[in-house]
Amino acid sequence: MEIIKKKDRDVAHPYIPELQNLFQKGKITRREFLRNATLLGMSAAAATTFLAGCKTEEPVEEAPAEEEVVEEAPAEEEEVVEEEAAPCVKRGGTWTASMQLQLLDHPARLSWVEGANIVRQTNEYLTLTGSDNITHPYLLEKWEASEDVKTWDLYLRKGVLFNNGDELTADDVMFTIGEWLNPDVGSSMLGLMSYLSGMQDVEKVDDYHIKLHLQFGDIAVPEHLFHYPAVILHRDFDGDIIKQPIGTGAFTLEEYAEGERAVFQRREDYWQMGCDGEPLPYLDKLVYVSTDKDAGLAALQSGQVDALYDPRPTDFQALQGVDGLTIRPASTAQCLLGRMRVDLEPWDDVRVRNALKKCQDRAKILQLAYFGEGDLSLDAHVAPVHPAYCEKDIPEYDPEGAKALLEEYAAEKGLELPLKVSLATKNDQAEPAIAQTLKELAEPAGFEIELDITEPSGYWDRWTEVDLGITSWTHRPLATMVLPLAYTEESIGAWNETRWFDEEFEGILREAQGTLDVEARRSLMCKIEDIMQERGPVFNSFWKSVWNVTASKFQNVEAHPTAYDLLYEVWIDE
Repeated sequence: MEIIKKKDRDVAHPYIPELQNLFQKGKITRREFLRNATLLGMSAAAATTFLAGCKTEEPVEEAPAEEEVVEEAPAEEEEVVEEEAAPCVKRGGTWTASMQLQLLDHPARLSWVEGANIVRQTNEYLTLTGSDNITHPYLLEKWEASEDVKTWDLYLRKGVLFNNGDELTADDVMFTIGEWLNPDVGSSMLGLMSYLSGMQDVEKVDDYHIKLHLQFGDIAVPEHLFHYPAVILHRDFDGDIIKQPIGTGAFTLEEYAEGERAVFQRREDYWQMGCDGEPLPYLDKLVYVSTDKDAGLAALQSGQVDALYDPRPTDFQALQGVDGLTIRPASTAQCLLGRMRVDLEPWDDVRVRNALKKCQDRAKILQLAYFGEGDLSLDAHVAPVHPAYCEKDIPEYDPEGAKALLEEYAAEKGLELPLKVSLATKNDQAEPAIAQTLKELAEPAGFEIELDITEPSGYWDRWTEVDLGITSWTHRPLATMVLPLAYTEESIGAWNETRWFDEEFEGILREAQGTLDVEARRSLMCKIEDIMQERGPVFNSFWKSVWNVTASKFQNVEAHPTAYDLLYEVWIDE
């Protein structure tokens, strides 16, 4: 086996040789090697080249040798007839999708993927985590991490232009990070990047080099930079992206009418080139039409739209076998998460929280709400697709145990059962079925649940305020990325909708964030999962399977686990 070349190690991270050793011994998978090596600054090309020639204790699919993929040159004596190469793509055309369009203002405050799918067409990210969960440089040319992953050097690409003609420089990134860290803005980035105590930890080295000085190590910094509120803003941004849609993206925003439609036009001077040597994108126009899910399904079936954002399992069932449509599945860490406000009665008492957790017949809820299309879950926000996931037995439905806890609580408080509570959620995914099933399952335990189910906007307007709710959480590639968003003291006021934090939990989480070894991080995650199951603020029956459903004429479409619309290199072949 060829060892990773010294020049590749020198520009990456000193932990890379250990990852190499673990991969050789079959201790980590190919994907785990790629994810960790690239996060630590090794180029994806170097990591892939290494894997192609690596012998391990478990067979790894090897890339074909160069001579197997390059056509043999014709002999000199043969006449070579030059033929004009066929175009690699066809340019032009319009992509139309059904997706609800809500109020947009400051991108750093985004709390729903639909808004991010609008903003990402005009504004871009420093990194990109693809559909394979591997993170790559994007507006960054590269990054480098210190041995303790507490210092990160970010190097910007040169020559990237905003759509107003200004060049992207470190000043724009410094301004954007300042918005993330400003408590008055209210960005979830503030909790996610709690390793930065303020802008004093962000250093501008020169016009294309920024250095982050973390208060504690975190391996996931590159993935944080692709968190969907993390789009890079122009240094003169004044707070409303619809009024000031200035960005480095491949499209320009022509129209945005909340609850109606959004229209984008192809930008002629975008910085990335297509396979034909001309600037991306290949499509001329994007149109989003704001509809509810039922209307969107009908529009897709009739050909009025080309795609449906985040199809429900019922949509997936209805669209199978429909001519002219292609369904692409993705495994995810998406969930419809039950959550309880621990600063309000009765959810401030762990006995009541645990009683409701015991009321889940998870297999039944998965079948009734999602046709069985998912993976059963613990009551911890850590999914099987996360690299450091700690596998544990799935808790059984236990109404008797739940009732014992409620009776103890009621006797202490001088209350009579049933305990009456209100469960709020929205109606555009599988939440109503989950809520109704849980209501019935919890009745024998002594809960009387009143359902408060509204249109999505009616829930998102108050999602952090309801005392008991079901909130849709999208995919994050690492558990150490999602947990700081919602379960730390720093995240209260942003996305910590439960108001729960726990000193032991946070200490273990901080250690996990700086732990490079996957197995050591998994050991820490076992403790985190136990804490959340035993005294945490959430309950979750299953992790969702998701699907991308798009008209088959569109080529190079990705089924991203976060339901992101990555459209710059999509093209039409009728």
